[in-house]
Amino acid sequence: MTQFLSGFVTLVGRPNVGKSTLVNAMVGSKVAITSPRPQTTRNQIRGVLDRPDVQAVFIDTPGVHKPRTLLGERLNDRSLQTLAEVDVVCLVIEASESIGPGDRFVAREIQRVNTPKVLVLNKMDLASSDDVLKQLAAASSKLGDFDEYIPVSATTGGGVDVLVRELIARFEPGPRYYPEGTITDQPETFLSAELVREKLLATAREELPHSIAVTVEEIEERPNGVLAIRAVIRVERDSQKAIVIGKGGEVLKQVGTEARQELERLLGARVHLETFVKVEPNWQRSAQMLDRLGY
Repeated sequence: MTQFLSGFVTLVGRPNVGKSTLVNAMVGSKVAITSPRPQTTRNQIRGVLDRPDVQAVFIDTPGVHKPRTLLGERLNDRSLQTLAEVDVVCLVIEASESIGPGDRFVAREIQRVNTPKVLVLNKMDLASSDDVLKQLAAASSKLGDFDEYIPVSATTGGGVDVLVRELIARFEPGPRYYPEGTITDQPETFLSAELVREKLLATAREELPHSIAVTVEEIEERPNGVLAIRAVIRVERDSQKAIVIGKGGEVLKQVGTEARQELERLLGARVHLETFVKVEPNWQRSAQMLDRLGY
């Protein structure tokens, strides 16, 4: 009888290298929000690949960056604290960008631990074959020793199956940590808040600052089976509140519609979504507010 394998894999790297998109690709379902804006991920998101013979838990972490606020410092700590606690560490870099100080900093942190290490060269669809080979060679010489160097495209799926096989090959026999069929351990409140934030980032694009947080204060199942969700969007200034709401409320209305439709697909139920915008000055620099928001 084949032994059941299980393990935890953390994905680390500088912001905007595609860690969240890669987790979604490996799981085969959306468990983490994505955006072209750096530092979209603020929490450790666990995506679960569950098969009859293996369960892989992928941990998507915030991008490691030079922090300007207390929030930034906490996000960096959250990313790096997983390195010695998992079965495999993946350093994710870009095929289409030169290796920079951020990549080297994260690589140095990874080299401090004895955990098996895999370097993932993401976005190979945006680079030529020659550029991919050059980048792999540069990673080998500049970023330290890794057990494997694997090029992938999280967007197209190229190389993702190879990566998953290499990660599973480093697992030991172990338990099924999550119930069969699980794809994430995130509660409905967290998923709902993250989807609203994702739609805000996409709708307002460059106008929307990163000084925004979304929390779901309440989810209530009504007698008719509709899930009533109350989401609060926090910004730091009145001018940002105006951007989030939009002229005649058009931005908030579009965000609410798109988030509701995706929530209905994810949760398998009709959703009534209410959104409220609240100004919380300098919340990114307030330890008390960060504690309240779960950062």
